[in-house]
Amino acid sequence: MTQHLQRRLTPRHITFMALGMAIGAGLFLGSADAIKLAGPSVLFAYMVGGVMIFIIMRALGEMTVHDPVAGSFSVYAQRYLGSFAGYLTGWNYWLLMVGVGMAEATAVGAYMQAWFPDWPRWIWVLGSVLMIGGLNLLSVRIYGEMEFWFTLVKVVTVLAMIVGGLAIIFLGWGNGGQPTGLSNLWSHGGWFPHGVMGMVLALPVVVFSFGGVETVGIAAGEAAQPERTIPRAVNSVLWRILIFYVGALFVIMAIYPWTGLGEHGSPFVTTFAKLGIPQAAGLINFVVITAALSGFNSTTFSGSRMLYSLASKGQAPSALGRVNAHGVPLRAILATLAVLLLAVLLNYLLPAKVFGMMMSILSFNTVWTWTMVLLAHYSFRRRMRLGGEVPSGFRLRWWPFTGVLCLAFFAFVLVMLGVSPDTRVALYVGVAWIALLSVAYRLFGVDGRMAAVPATA
Repeated sequence: MTQHLQRRLTPRHITFMALGMAIGAGLFLGSADAIKLAGPSVLFAYMVGGVMIFIIMRALGEMTVHDPVAGSFSVYAQRYLGSFAGYLTGWNYWLLMVGVGMAEATAVGAYMQAWFPDWPRWIWVLGSVLMIGGLNLLSVRIYGEMEFWFTLVKVVTVLAMIVGGLAIIFLGWGNGGQPTGLSNLWSHGGWFPHGVMGMVLALPVVVFSFGGVETVGIAAGEAAQPERTIPRAVNSVLWRILIFYVGALFVIMAIYPWTGLGEHGSPFVTTFAKLGIPQAAGLINFVVITAALSGFNSTTFSGSRMLYSLASKGQAPSALGRVNAHGVPLRAILATLAVLLLAVLLNYLLPAKVFGMMMSILSFNTVWTWTMVLLAHYSFRRRMRLGGEVPSGFRLRWWPFTGVLCLAFFAFVLVMLGVSPDTRVALYVGVAWIALLSVAYRLFGVDGRMAAVPATA
Protein backbone atom coordinates (compact mmCIF):
# COMPACT_ATOMS: atom_id res chain seq x y z
CA MET A 1 0.00 0.00 0.00
CA THR A 2 1.32 3.44 -0.93
CA GLN A 3 2.15 5.76 1.95
CA HIS A 4 1.74 9.08 0.18
CA LEU A 5 -0.61 11.00 -2.03
CA GLN A 6 0.23 10.61 -5.70
CA ARG A 7 1.05 13.40 -8.15
CA ARG A 8 -1.55 12.75 -10.84
CA LEU A 9 -3.07 16.22 -11.34
CA THR A 10 -1.93 17.62 -14.69
CA PRO A 11 -1.41 21.30 -15.59
CA ARG A 12 -4.87 21.28 -17.21
CA HIS A 13 -6.45 19.99 -14.00
CA ILE A 14 -4.73 22.55 -11.75
CA THR A 15 -5.55 25.46 -14.04
CA PHE A 16 -9.24 24.56 -14.24
CA MET A 17 -9.44 23.89 -10.50
CA ALA A 18 -8.31 27.46 -9.86
CA LEU A 19 -10.69 28.75 -12.50
CA GLY A 20 -13.59 26.70 -11.18
CA MET A 21 -13.29 28.00 -7.64
CA ALA A 22 -13.24 31.58 -8.92
CA ILE A 23 -16.49 31.05 -10.83
CA GLY A 24 -19.15 29.72 -8.53
CA ALA A 25 -22.78 30.17 -7.65
CA GLY A 26 -21.73 33.53 -6.20
CA LEU A 27 -21.41 34.91 -9.73
CA PHE A 28 -24.69 33.51 -11.01
CA LEU A 29 -26.77 34.33 -7.93
CA GLY A 30 -24.79 36.02 -5.15
CA SER A 31 -23.60 38.99 -7.21
CA ALA A 32 -27.12 40.45 -7.04
CA ASP A 33 -26.61 41.25 -3.33
CA ALA A 34 -23.40 43.15 -4.06
CA ILE A 35 -25.11 45.10 -6.88
CA LYS A 36 -27.93 46.16 -4.55
CA LEU A 37 -25.40 47.55 -2.08
CA ALA A 38 -23.09 49.34 -4.51
CA GLY A 39 -24.86 49.77 -7.86
CA PRO A 40 -22.46 50.04 -10.82
CA SER A 41 -19.57 50.81 -8.43
CA VAL A 42 -19.60 47.11 -7.59
CA LEU A 43 -17.29 46.78 -10.60
CA PHE A 44 -14.62 48.74 -8.72
CA ALA A 45 -15.23 46.61 -5.60
CA TYR A 46 -14.57 43.45 -7.63
CA MET A 47 -11.39 45.00 -9.04
CA VAL A 48 -10.12 45.87 -5.55
CA GLY A 49 -11.05 42.44 -4.21
CA GLY A 50 -9.40 40.80 -7.21
CA VAL A 51 -6.11 42.58 -6.56
CA MET A 52 -6.15 41.50 -2.90
CA ILE A 53 -6.87 37.89 -3.84
CA PHE A 54 -4.03 38.02 -6.35
CA ILE A 55 -1.63 39.15 -3.60
CA ILE A 56 -2.72 36.21 -1.44
CA MET A 57 -2.30 33.78 -4.30
CA ARG A 58 1.18 35.05 -5.12
CA ALA A 59 2.21 34.70 -1.48
CA LEU A 60 0.77 31.19 -1.27
CA GLY A 61 2.18 30.30 -4.67
CA GLU A 62 5.69 31.36 -3.66
CA MET A 63 5.65 29.08 -0.62
CA THR A 64 4.01 26.27 -2.61
CA VAL A 65 6.62 26.32 -5.38
CA HIS A 66 9.35 26.35 -2.73
CA ASP A 67 7.80 23.33 -0.98
CA PRO A 68 4.65 21.71 -2.50
CA VAL A 69 3.15 19.77 0.41
CA ALA A 70 -0.25 18.33 1.23
CA GLY A 71 -1.91 20.63 3.72
CA SER A 72 -0.40 23.73 2.12
CA PHE A 73 -0.96 26.81 4.28
CA SER A 74 -1.65 24.76 7.42
CA VAL A 75 1.82 23.24 7.10
CA TYR A 76 3.34 26.64 6.32
CA ALA A 77 1.60 28.17 9.34
CA GLN A 78 3.07 25.44 11.54
CA ARG A 79 6.59 25.82 10.14
CA TYR A 80 6.78 29.60 10.13
CA LEU A 81 4.36 30.63 12.91
CA GLY A 82 4.37 27.66 15.27
CA SER A 83 2.48 24.45 15.98
CA PHE A 84 -0.56 26.17 17.49
CA ALA A 85 -1.01 28.41 14.43
CA GLY A 86 -0.80 25.40 12.10
CA TYR A 87 -3.30 23.48 14.19
CA LEU A 88 -5.83 26.34 14.27
CA THR A 89 -5.42 27.04 10.57
CA GLY A 90 -5.86 23.41 9.53
CA TRP A 91 -8.98 22.69 11.59
CA ASN A 92 -10.45 26.10 10.80
CA TYR A 93 -10.05 25.40 7.08
CA TRP A 94 -11.53 21.93 7.41
CA LEU A 95 -14.63 23.44 9.06
CA LEU A 96 -14.77 26.07 6.32
CA MET A 97 -14.72 23.41 3.59
CA VAL A 98 -17.36 21.31 5.35
CA GLY A 99 -19.58 24.35 5.81
CA VAL A 100 -19.23 25.51 2.23
CA GLY A 101 -19.82 21.93 1.08
CA MET A 102 -23.09 21.85 3.03
CA ALA A 103 -24.12 25.14 1.45
CA GLU A 104 -23.27 23.92 -2.06
CA ALA A 105 -25.17 20.65 -1.53
CA THR A 106 -28.11 22.72 -0.31
CA ALA A 107 -27.89 24.85 -3.45
CA VAL A 108 -28.08 21.71 -5.61
CA GLY A 109 -31.26 20.71 -3.81
CA ALA A 110 -32.79 24.16 -4.27
CA TYR A 111 -31.98 24.26 -7.99
CA MET A 112 -33.33 20.75 -8.59
CA GLN A 113 -36.65 21.78 -7.07
CA ALA A 114 -37.13 24.14 -10.04
CA TRP A 115 -37.52 20.99 -12.16
CA PHE A 116 -39.01 18.69 -9.52
CA PRO A 117 -41.03 20.95 -7.20
CA ASP A 118 -42.86 18.07 -5.51
CA TRP A 119 -39.68 16.30 -4.42
CA PRO A 120 -38.27 17.23 -0.98
CA ARG A 121 -34.96 19.05 -1.12
CA TRP A 122 -33.13 16.69 1.22
CA ILE A 123 -33.33 13.86 -1.34
CA TRP A 124 -31.27 15.87 -3.85
CA VAL A 125 -28.84 16.91 -1.11
CA LEU A 126 -28.31 13.25 -0.19
CA GLY A 127 -27.84 12.36 -3.84
CA SER A 128 -25.21 15.06 -4.32
CA VAL A 129 -23.30 13.93 -1.21
CA LEU A 130 -23.26 10.32 -2.43
CA MET A 131 -22.27 11.27 -5.99
CA ILE A 132 -19.47 13.68 -5.08
CA GLY A 133 -18.31 11.40 -2.30
CA GLY A 134 -18.07 8.50 -4.72
CA LEU A 135 -16.03 10.57 -7.17
CA ASN A 136 -13.60 11.63 -4.46
CA LEU A 137 -13.09 8.04 -3.34
CA LEU A 138 -11.68 7.21 -6.77
CA SER A 139 -8.27 8.23 -8.12
CA VAL A 140 -7.37 11.90 -7.78
CA ARG A 141 -7.02 12.01 -11.55
CA ILE A 142 -10.74 11.24 -11.87
CA TYR A 143 -11.46 14.09 -9.48
CA GLY A 144 -9.35 16.38 -11.66
CA GLU A 145 -11.18 15.29 -14.81
CA MET A 146 -14.61 15.90 -13.28
CA GLU A 147 -13.57 19.32 -12.05
CA PHE A 148 -12.27 20.13 -15.53
CA TRP A 149 -15.64 19.35 -17.15
CA PHE A 150 -17.66 21.04 -14.41
CA THR A 151 -15.61 24.19 -14.88
CA LEU A 152 -15.74 24.05 -18.66
CA VAL A 153 -19.56 24.25 -18.54
CA LYS A 154 -19.36 27.40 -16.41
CA VAL A 155 -16.67 29.02 -18.52
CA VAL A 156 -18.52 28.46 -21.80
CA THR A 157 -21.77 29.81 -20.30
CA VAL A 158 -20.22 33.00 -18.94
CA LEU A 159 -18.27 33.68 -22.13
CA ALA A 160 -21.41 33.09 -24.23
CA MET A 161 -23.35 35.52 -22.03
CA ILE A 162 -20.61 38.17 -22.34
CA VAL A 163 -20.37 37.83 -26.13
CA GLY A 164 -24.17 37.78 -26.53
CA GLY A 165 -24.51 40.74 -24.19
CA LEU A 166 -21.97 42.78 -26.15
CA ALA A 167 -23.99 42.02 -29.30
CA ILE A 168 -27.09 43.45 -27.59
CA ILE A 169 -25.17 46.51 -26.37
CA PHE A 170 -23.45 47.46 -29.63
CA LEU A 171 -25.43 45.70 -32.39
CA GLY A 172 -28.95 45.55 -30.98
CA TRP A 173 -29.33 41.77 -31.33
CA GLY A 174 -32.53 40.60 -29.65
CA ASN A 175 -33.51 44.23 -29.02
CA GLY A 176 -35.22 45.04 -32.30
CA GLY A 177 -31.94 46.09 -33.86
CA GLN A 178 -31.54 48.96 -31.37
CA PRO A 179 -28.23 48.89 -29.49
CA THR A 180 -28.76 49.50 -25.78
CA GLY A 181 -25.42 51.28 -25.41
CA LEU A 182 -23.72 51.79 -22.06
CA SER A 183 -25.83 54.55 -20.54
CA ASN A 184 -27.51 52.26 -18.02
CA LEU A 185 -24.20 52.21 -16.16
CA TRP A 186 -24.55 55.85 -15.09
CA SER A 187 -28.16 56.89 -15.80
CA HIS A 188 -29.67 55.60 -12.55
CA GLY A 189 -27.89 57.54 -9.85
CA GLY A 190 -24.42 57.58 -11.38
CA TRP A 191 -21.56 55.17 -10.82
CA PHE A 192 -21.87 55.54 -7.01
CA PRO A 193 -25.65 55.74 -6.35
CA HIS A 194 -25.14 54.96 -2.65
CA GLY A 195 -21.89 56.88 -2.37
CA VAL A 196 -18.47 55.41 -1.72
CA MET A 197 -19.88 53.74 1.42
CA GLY A 198 -22.12 51.59 -0.78
CA MET A 199 -19.07 50.19 -2.53
CA VAL A 200 -17.32 49.69 0.82
CA LEU A 201 -20.28 47.76 2.24
CA ALA A 202 -20.17 45.49 -0.79
CA LEU A 203 -16.52 44.53 -0.22
CA PRO A 204 -17.20 41.66 2.24
CA VAL A 205 -19.72 40.16 -0.19
CA VAL A 206 -17.26 40.56 -3.05
CA VAL A 207 -14.29 39.08 -1.18
CA PHE A 208 -16.18 35.99 -0.09
CA SER A 209 -17.25 35.36 -3.69
CA PHE A 210 -13.61 34.45 -4.33
CA GLY A 211 -13.38 31.96 -1.47
CA GLY A 212 -11.83 28.69 -2.55
CA VAL A 213 -9.08 29.95 -4.85
CA GLU A 214 -6.60 28.74 -2.24
CA THR A 215 -7.51 25.19 -3.33
CA VAL A 216 -4.58 25.52 -5.74
CA GLY A 217 -2.23 25.30 -2.76
CA ILE A 218 -4.01 22.22 -1.39
CA ALA A 219 -3.79 20.51 -4.80
CA ALA A 220 -0.04 21.12 -5.02
CA GLY A 221 0.61 17.98 -2.98
CA GLU A 222 -0.86 15.92 -5.82
CA ALA A 223 0.24 18.03 -8.77
CA ALA A 224 2.65 16.81 -11.41
CA GLN A 225 5.43 19.38 -11.97
CA PRO A 226 4.13 21.83 -9.31
CA GLU A 227 7.00 24.23 -10.02
CA ARG A 228 5.44 24.83 -13.44
CA THR A 229 1.71 24.32 -12.91
CA ILE A 230 1.26 26.38 -9.74
CA PRO A 231 2.72 29.66 -11.12
CA ARG A 232 0.60 29.30 -14.25
CA ALA A 233 -2.60 28.82 -12.24
CA VAL A 234 -1.82 31.62 -9.78
CA ASN A 235 -0.89 34.17 -12.43
CA SER A 236 -4.18 33.65 -14.23
CA VAL A 237 -6.35 34.42 -11.18
CA LEU A 238 -6.43 38.20 -11.69
CA TRP A 239 -7.46 38.20 -15.34
CA ARG A 240 -10.04 35.50 -14.67
CA ILE A 241 -11.68 37.73 -12.10
CA LEU A 242 -11.61 40.68 -14.49
CA ILE A 243 -13.17 38.67 -17.32
CA PHE A 244 -15.69 36.53 -15.51
CA TYR A 245 -16.84 38.88 -12.74
CA VAL A 246 -16.14 42.40 -13.94
CA GLY A 247 -16.83 41.54 -17.59
CA ALA A 248 -20.08 39.68 -16.92
CA LEU A 249 -21.47 42.27 -14.51
CA PHE A 250 -20.40 45.14 -16.80
CA VAL A 251 -22.44 43.61 -19.63
CA ILE A 252 -25.44 42.85 -17.41
CA MET A 253 -25.64 46.35 -15.88
CA ALA A 254 -25.18 47.95 -19.31
CA ILE A 255 -28.18 46.05 -20.70
CA TYR A 256 -30.49 46.32 -17.69
CA PRO A 257 -30.87 49.14 -15.13
CA TRP A 258 -29.15 47.91 -11.99
CA THR A 259 -32.14 49.04 -9.90
CA GLY A 260 -34.28 46.31 -11.49
CA LEU A 261 -31.84 43.42 -11.40
CA GLY A 262 -33.22 40.42 -9.59
CA GLU A 263 -36.85 41.44 -10.05
CA HIS A 264 -37.27 39.23 -13.09
CA GLY A 265 -35.08 36.29 -12.12
CA SER A 266 -31.44 35.72 -12.96
CA PRO A 267 -30.00 38.33 -15.36
CA PHE A 268 -28.24 35.44 -17.12
CA VAL A 269 -31.64 33.90 -17.90
CA THR A 270 -33.02 37.23 -19.11
CA THR A 271 -30.01 37.87 -21.34
CA PHE A 272 -30.16 34.48 -23.06
CA ALA A 273 -33.94 34.82 -23.48
CA LYS A 274 -33.46 38.21 -25.15
CA LEU A 275 -31.03 36.57 -27.57
CA GLY A 276 -33.80 34.23 -28.67
CA ILE A 277 -33.03 31.16 -26.54
CA PRO A 278 -36.41 30.12 -25.10
CA GLN A 279 -34.84 27.37 -22.99
CA ALA A 280 -32.73 29.98 -21.16
CA ALA A 281 -34.19 29.26 -17.71
CA GLY A 282 -33.53 25.53 -18.00
CA LEU A 283 -30.05 26.15 -19.41
CA ILE A 284 -29.00 28.45 -16.57
CA ASN A 285 -30.54 26.14 -13.99
CA PHE A 286 -28.37 23.34 -15.38
CA VAL A 287 -25.31 25.60 -15.23
CA VAL A 288 -25.86 26.69 -11.63
CA ILE A 289 -26.39 23.05 -10.61
CA THR A 290 -23.06 22.30 -12.29
CA ALA A 291 -21.48 25.26 -10.48
CA ALA A 292 -22.76 24.01 -7.13
CA LEU A 293 -21.57 20.45 -7.81
CA SER A 294 -18.19 21.84 -8.84
CA GLY A 295 -17.91 23.78 -5.59
CA PHE A 296 -19.02 20.75 -3.59
CA ASN A 297 -16.48 18.59 -5.42
CA SER A 298 -13.63 20.99 -4.62
CA THR A 299 -14.58 21.50 -0.99
CA THR A 300 -14.76 17.73 -0.40
CA PHE A 301 -11.33 17.35 -1.99
CA SER A 302 -9.79 20.23 -0.03
CA GLY A 303 -11.41 19.29 3.28
CA SER A 304 -10.29 15.66 3.11
CA ARG A 305 -6.72 16.63 2.14
CA MET A 306 -6.54 19.07 5.02
CA LEU A 307 -7.74 16.36 7.40
CA TYR A 308 -5.09 14.02 5.96
CA SER A 309 -2.45 16.69 6.51
CA LEU A 310 -3.56 17.28 10.12
CA ALA A 311 -3.28 13.54 10.81
CA SER A 312 0.19 13.49 9.20
CA LYS A 313 1.27 16.21 11.65
CA GLY A 314 -0.19 14.41 14.68
CA GLN A 315 -3.01 16.97 15.03
CA ALA A 316 -5.82 14.56 14.11
CA PRO A 317 -6.29 10.79 14.64
CA SER A 318 -3.44 9.00 12.88
CA ALA A 319 -5.83 6.67 11.02
CA LEU A 320 -6.97 9.65 8.94
CA GLY A 321 -3.44 10.00 7.58
CA ARG A 322 -3.47 6.69 5.73
CA VAL A 323 -3.97 6.32 1.98
CA ASN A 324 -5.05 3.37 -0.14
CA ALA A 325 -3.30 1.71 -3.08
CA HIS A 326 -4.44 4.51 -5.40
CA GLY A 327 -2.95 7.24 -3.21
CA VAL A 328 -6.39 8.33 -1.96
CA PRO A 329 -6.83 9.31 1.74
CA LEU A 330 -9.88 7.07 2.03
CA ARG A 331 -10.55 7.52 5.74
CA ALA A 332 -10.13 11.30 5.65
CA ILE A 333 -12.65 11.46 2.81
CA LEU A 334 -15.14 9.22 4.63
CA ALA A 335 -14.82 11.28 7.83
CA THR A 336 -15.43 14.49 5.88
CA LEU A 337 -18.43 12.96 4.09
CA ALA A 338 -19.88 11.78 7.40
CA VAL A 339 -20.00 15.36 8.64
CA LEU A 340 -21.31 16.59 5.28
CA LEU A 341 -24.29 14.28 5.73
CA LEU A 342 -25.48 16.76 8.37
CA ALA A 343 -26.56 18.86 5.39
CA VAL A 344 -29.23 16.23 4.67
CA LEU A 345 -30.62 16.54 8.21
CA LEU A 346 -30.51 20.33 8.14
CA ASN A 347 -32.33 20.42 4.82
CA TYR A 348 -34.96 18.12 6.28
CA LEU A 349 -35.46 20.33 9.34
CA LEU A 350 -34.69 23.85 8.04
CA PRO A 351 -34.79 23.75 4.22
CA ALA A 352 -35.32 27.49 3.77
CA LYS A 353 -32.50 28.68 6.02
CA VAL A 354 -29.53 26.35 5.51
CA PHE A 355 -27.74 28.10 2.63
CA GLY A 356 -27.80 31.62 4.09
CA MET A 357 -27.00 30.37 7.58
CA MET A 358 -23.92 28.43 6.49
CA MET A 359 -22.52 31.16 4.24
CA SER A 360 -22.99 33.93 6.81
CA ILE A 361 -21.23 32.14 9.69
CA LEU A 362 -18.25 31.04 7.56
CA SER A 363 -17.09 34.53 6.63
CA PHE A 364 -14.74 34.68 9.60
CA ASN A 365 -13.12 31.37 8.64
CA THR A 366 -12.35 32.66 5.16
CA VAL A 367 -10.64 35.79 6.46
CA TRP A 368 -8.70 33.72 9.03
CA THR A 369 -7.35 31.40 6.33
CA TRP A 370 -6.17 34.20 4.06
CA THR A 371 -4.68 36.15 6.97
CA MET A 372 -2.64 33.12 8.07
CA VAL A 373 -1.35 32.70 4.51
CA LEU A 374 -0.02 36.27 4.57
CA LEU A 375 1.46 35.99 8.08
CA ALA A 376 3.16 32.69 7.24
CA HIS A 377 4.55 34.21 4.05
CA TYR A 378 5.93 37.18 5.99
CA SER A 379 7.76 34.85 8.37
CA PHE A 380 8.89 32.68 5.44
CA ARG A 381 10.45 35.65 3.65
CA ARG A 382 11.99 36.99 6.84
CA ARG A 383 13.71 33.63 7.50
CA MET A 384 15.02 33.56 3.96
CA ARG A 385 16.44 37.07 4.37
CA LEU A 386 18.10 36.21 7.70
CA GLY A 387 19.52 33.04 6.16
CA GLY A 388 20.92 34.90 3.18
CA GLU A 389 18.65 33.07 0.71
CA VAL A 390 17.41 34.73 -2.46
CA PRO A 391 13.67 34.41 -3.29
CA SER A 392 12.84 32.33 -6.35
CA GLY A 393 11.76 33.84 -9.65
CA PHE A 394 8.14 33.25 -8.69
CA ARG A 395 7.54 35.50 -5.70
CA LEU A 396 5.24 38.14 -4.25
CA ARG A 397 6.36 41.44 -5.73
CA TRP A 398 6.99 44.57 -3.64
CA TRP A 399 7.10 42.60 -0.40
CA PRO A 400 6.52 43.48 2.43
CA PHE A 401 4.36 46.43 1.28
CA THR A 402 1.89 44.28 -0.64
CA GLY A 403 1.49 41.81 2.22
CA VAL A 404 0.91 44.55 4.80
CA LEU A 405 -1.57 46.29 2.48
CA CYS A 406 -3.55 43.07 2.10
CA LEU A 407 -3.53 42.42 5.85
CA ALA A 408 -4.88 45.92 6.45
CA PHE A 409 -7.59 45.25 3.89
CA PHE A 410 -8.73 42.10 5.67
CA ALA A 411 -8.70 43.86 9.03
CA PHE A 412 -11.04 46.39 7.46
CA VAL A 413 -13.28 43.60 6.13
CA LEU A 414 -13.54 42.13 9.64
CA VAL A 415 -14.62 45.54 10.93
CA MET A 416 -17.28 45.70 8.21
CA LEU A 417 -18.51 42.26 9.25
CA GLY A 418 -19.11 43.66 12.72
CA VAL A 419 -20.85 46.77 11.40
CA SER A 420 -23.61 44.90 9.57
CA PRO A 421 -26.15 43.05 11.76
CA ASP A 422 -26.57 40.46 8.99
CA THR A 423 -22.92 39.38 9.14
CA ARG A 424 -22.09 40.09 12.78
CA VAL A 425 -22.95 36.50 13.70
CA ALA A 426 -19.87 35.42 11.71
CA LEU A 427 -17.61 37.10 14.28
CA TYR A 428 -19.42 35.50 17.23
CA VAL A 429 -19.34 32.00 15.77
CA GLY A 430 -15.76 32.41 14.50
CA VAL A 431 -14.40 33.53 17.87
CA ALA A 432 -16.29 30.73 19.64
CA TRP A 433 -14.84 28.15 17.22
CA ILE A 434 -11.27 29.40 17.75
CA ALA A 435 -11.82 29.28 21.52
CA LEU A 436 -13.12 25.69 21.27
CA LEU A 437 -10.13 24.62 19.19
CA SER A 438 -7.76 26.29 21.64
CA VAL A 439 -9.25 24.37 24.55
CA ALA A 440 -8.99 21.10 22.60
CA TYR A 441 -5.36 21.86 21.78
CA ARG A 442 -4.51 22.27 25.46
CA LEU A 443 -6.59 19.34 26.71
CA PHE A 444 -5.44 16.72 24.22
CA GLY A 445 -1.85 17.85 23.87
CA VAL A 446 -1.85 17.97 20.06
CA ASP A 447 1.33 19.91 19.63
CA GLY A 448 2.33 18.86 16.13
CA ARG A 449 5.33 16.83 17.31
CA MET A 450 3.56 13.46 17.16
CA ALA A 451 4.35 13.05 13.46
CA ALA A 452 6.89 14.53 11.14
CA VAL A 453 5.73 16.92 8.45
CA PRO A 454 6.96 15.53 5.14
CA ALA A 455 8.75 17.87 2.79
CA THR A 456 6.97 16.35 -0.19
CA ALA A 457 3.69 14.52 -0.61
